Amino acid sequence: MIEELLQDARERMAKSVESTRHEFGSVRTGRASPALVDRVYVDYYGSTTPLNQLATINAPEARLLSIQPYDKASIKAIEKAILESDIGLTPNNDGNVIRLSIPELTEERRKQLVKVVRNIAEEGRVGIRNVRRDVMQDLRELRDAGETGADDEHRAEGELQKLTDETVKELDALLKHKEEEILEV
Repeated sequence: MIEELLQDARERMAKSVESTRHEFGSVRTGRASPALVDRVYVDYYGSTTPLNQLATINAPEARLLSIQPYDKASIKAIEKAILESDIGLTPNNDGNVIRLSIPELTEERRKQLVKVVRNIAEEGRVGIRNVRRDVMQDLRELRDAGETGADDEHRAEGELQKLTDETVKELDALLKHKEEEILEV
């Protein structure tokens, strides 16, 4: 039973790291990437829809994203959603395709993006700690129910803490890499 709880914790912590890695991808680093617009949601006929479900998103050049809507009538709504998002890009619309040119990042904008990335990483750490807290609670419940001894619980808590530390280290390495990528001129 304890091994199942630890395996569950491993999987949930890995998902938290993967989610954080995905969030990092949506923070721009001066290069065009379709992941930049992953967090953009469009009000499409009264429902909030992710942009990638309404259009084809390509990076034809290093500093250009092209967004081709499936429905031409949604172009204005997509343009508005991009302007209101926190990605800091201004859309160019020719009636068929929206182009987002990605300018060089200023030093000030780089520092802002580093702060954004650190906040994303902290959310990831909180997620990992929440997994640890939940599994610790489950271990205590097992001990209280008499299904496991105090020694086994203590040993499992030690393993869980080691797992938590390793996962947080992995997240910190991702953060360090992303910060270097952002600050690279």
